[in-house]
Amino acid sequence: MDYAAIFLIQVAYAIASLALISVGLAVIYGMMRVINFAHGEFLMLGGYAVILPVQAGVNIWIAMLVIAPVTVGAFGVVVERLVIRPLYGRVIDTVLATWGLSLLLIGLASAVLGYYQEGSKPPLGSVQIGAYRESGYTFFVIAVTLAIMAALYLGLKRTRFGLLARGTMQNPAMAAGLGVDTGRIYAATFGLGAALSGLAGGILAPISGVVPVIGATYIAKAFITVISGGATVLAGTASAAAMLGAVNQVVTFLATPVVGEVALLAAAIILLRLLPAGITGRLFRGGV
Repeated sequence: MDYAAIFLIQVAYAIASLALISVGLAVIYGMMRVINFAHGEFLMLGGYAVILPVQAGVNIWIAMLVIAPVTVGAFGVVVERLVIRPLYGRVIDTVLATWGLSLLLIGLASAVLGYYQEGSKPPLGSVQIGAYRESGYTFFVIAVTLAIMAALYLGLKRTRFGLLARGTMQNPAMAAGLGVDTGRIYAATFGLGAALSGLAGGILAPISGVVPVIGATYIAKAFITVISGGATVLAGTASAAAMLGAVNQVVTFLATPVVGEVALLAAAIILLRLLPAGITGRLFRGGV
């Protein structure tokens, strides 16, 4: 029974972490149709925005929940203004530009911070579950992911900004004709996606550590999750993360982590073969 509880907790953690690293990309790609190849580096910046202040004496919760999302979100607004905005509607050019930005950020981080792993001890200690112990930080990651998804749903569905953002992405010409500052909405939406990526990188930093190339660890899973989920930002990300995360963790328990990663990829390939438009191409079409 204790082992079953640990197993279920680990499955929930795998789903939550997959949703966490994907939701920022889902906002940028799902709403703006911008393929951001620098998404992994936004996560990396969020990790450094936690580790470096903590090493300088800043409280880890302030660094994680405030400094990381604000720093990376502001950086995202600058990137949208200088790099992305001139390339809207030019998919290949956007891919090349964000790929180049990815390489630039890796190079700068390696030159300035060094090519070695930075880390800090996860807070919250551990929790006794029968004969086993589980990190309290695992429960925090699950809880904060649920909170982020709920807050993002309410923000996009119930607030004026959410209405303007969704309307602008669906029909920018109509929104501009109604007096909406579409440039500001685009910048804010990209900044929101970047801030969510920075928050995710900051939350996962105490577990995974941070190196300049850690973005490569995240970006493949994030893209697989977002594409498998389909066009609907939250419903697609949540449903794809639930399916792929569960497959990954179950196979990992039965075999090895490497086989679990292979199973995740195989599940995504089968899903896209059966549902080319992703999960929300067939289901949750009216969702957010």
